[in-house]
Amino acid sequence: MRIVIAGGHGKIALLLERLLSDAGHDPVGIVRNPDHVAELESAGARAIVLDLESADVDTLAGHLDGADAVVFAAGGGGASGAERKLTIDRDGAILLADAAERAGVSRYVLVSAIHTDDFDAERAKLPAADDDVFQVYLRAKSEADADIRARDGLDWTIVRPGTLTDDSPTGAVAVGARLENASIPRADVAAVVATAIIEGTAVKTQFELTSGELDISDALAAIKY
Repeated sequence: MRIVIAGGHGKIALLLERLLSDAGHDPVGIVRNPDHVAELESAGARAIVLDLESADVDTLAGHLDGADAVVFAAGGGGASGAERKLTIDRDGAILLADAAERAGVSRYVLVSAIHTDDFDAERAKLPAADDDVFQVYLRAKSEADADIRARDGLDWTIVRPGTLTDDSPTGAVAVGARLENASIPRADVAAVVATAIIEGTAVKTQFELTSGELDISDALAAIKY
């Protein structure tokens, strides 16, 4: 399968690209910085250099032609301001969905975050104070998730991981509509995304994700549609 990943240079995306490549698939990462192309290639992926904040739907859709699935794993980054939480984490995810529908790609996996719907609506408004940037981030993720859930034409999956770590993968997770916040290795999040795409599970489901005791395949297969 050809899987196009927005935010292709992110930590989860690089791990996902390696998993997909090692499994015999064709991962393609979208990156803004051409200096990141070599790192994607080292992970077994091809690269598309494209700025999601300035791309239009038709341009992005052209890059998705022939894809079997798309993944949104992009983000403004911890150092970015409140405005970019909306233009990347929210608007970028929506743009990818629009382009996927335009290109006829139905499978869409969105990497979100745990408890995004708990944002403080007053503190998440723009302009936002420095202390409120995280609230804007939660708002951006929540609004992106809601947009994707409303799309009948997409076979979407929304993954809401807890606190991310760079620990080695365990292959064991907990999933649920609502979980207590806990940590999970980025490598396990990547494995969940890869498994959902390859095995065709967790379609039209949204779930929170932390480390746990269930095998990833079994956990995803048990999610009720």
